[in-house]
Amino acid sequence: MLNALYNEKILGFAAHIGQTERLPDADATVTQHSPLCGSRITVDVKFADGRVTGYGQQVRACALGQAAASILGQHVVGQDAATLRELERIMRAMLKAGGPPPGPDFAAGAFRDLEVLVPVREHKARHNAVMLPFEAVVKAIDQIEARRKAS
Repeated sequence: MLNALYNEKILGFAAHIGQTERLPDADATVTQHSPLCGSRITVDVKFADGRVTGYGQQVRACALGQAAASILGQHVVGQDAATLRELERIMRAMLKAGGPPPGPDFAAGAFRDLEVLVPVREHKARHNAVMLPFEAVVKAIDQIEARRKAS
């Protein structure tokens, strides 16, 4: 059963995490932690005109969390807030309610590779690690938007 989780595709994504340079001039920085497994991700987000314009991440997670962060990191720049919020919702539904992964019609297919994480559904203890990057990005966007509304 664990072999389905740690397959060649997931390990490939985990081995090639992009956007690992931190952004010293980020509009928001968020750290998410999973106490259950000890995974941690910190994301730096630059945001302008309703879209992510810069992204950096530091990932200390299992291969599943690393794979999720890798795929998100490949495609997050240029995405708008609504798309990233919907992506978080899709991933949560995929893991917790048996929903489909992001398909070819979502965000022009940018996040299709997240289908490799479908087997995580059967391993609830690993859900949090997979969700960390999505939750962190949405929290960063929420912080940026709240600050901009307040000013």
